[in-house]
Amino acid sequence: MATLLDEVVARKRSPSGHGRHRAQLVAGLVVITVVAVCSLFAPLLAPYDPILTDPTAKFLPPGSAGHLLGTDELGRDLLSRLLWGGRTSLLLAVVAVAAATVVGSAAALAAGFAGPRVSGLIMRVVDVLFAFPVILVAIALAALLSPGAGVVVFAIGFAVVPYITRVVFAEVKQQRGREYVEAAVSLGAGRWSLTVREGLPNVVGPIVVYATSLVGAMVVFSASLSAVGIGVQPPAPDWGQMIASGAKVVISGHLYVALIPGLTVLLVALAFNWLGDGLNDVFDPRSRRGARR
Repeated sequence: MATLLDEVVARKRSPSGHGRHRAQLVAGLVVITVVAVCSLFAPLLAPYDPILTDPTAKFLPPGSAGHLLGTDELGRDLLSRLLWGGRTSLLLAVVAVAAATVVGSAAALAAGFAGPRVSGLIMRVVDVLFAFPVILVAIALAALLSPGAGVVVFAIGFAVVPYITRVVFAEVKQQRGREYVEAAVSLGAGRWSLTVREGLPNVVGPIVVYATSLVGAMVVFSASLSAVGIGVQPPAPDWGQMIASGAKVVISGHLYVALIPGLTVLLVALAFNWLGDGLNDVFDPRSRRGARR
């Protein structure tokens, strides 16, 4: 989990890759839009009830009559479960990352424009959060409460907040040395004014770019939690649940049951990463100037 997030943190921008990132922006938008629309209109698009079982139609291969993507070990239509599962998987990841982004950004802005004591305290708390294994936190929550969507949202938020805080804090520290901040201070602007009027508008771009990239990683993480039984519980359709149930029948030769939702998760995660790379071009004028040289 930490490795996946660290890879997102470490991604570099290259002026020579401007055209490639523009193509990735378009590709990411197309994939995410298609998946989001299909998931949103799942009640209209899904040919069957996603939890309806049919013992007489087990393991129908993709392309079977009436079942475009085939059926699983209980005779449930995979296309219907894939469409309905997107509503859960995407919603949990987006909502959790959005909430964590608000909390982490607020903490980073407060630390960036506060005095050294407050700033040091906030960042030490962030360091403590980094020390906790996220999967163990999720397991503890599932044991104390009960497995479900709430555990997924809290675990994602717990994982994302320290990363968002650290990245935004670094950006705020850079902005504090700019001329416009010094000018505002010389005019008597207080810390609240500096934070809201000067700091926030100038770090929105990096926040959007980074949070977008994290959604892709969290789609994978959400599916992982459901796959190990501490996320969304069956029979509710969820991509992680589909992968977990499909993995149990792979040995019997029905690879498609796990492969189809697995490829879907991979494609959506890549699409959000592509979108994040493309948005970096939009919000970073230096990369566009470098590409034109």
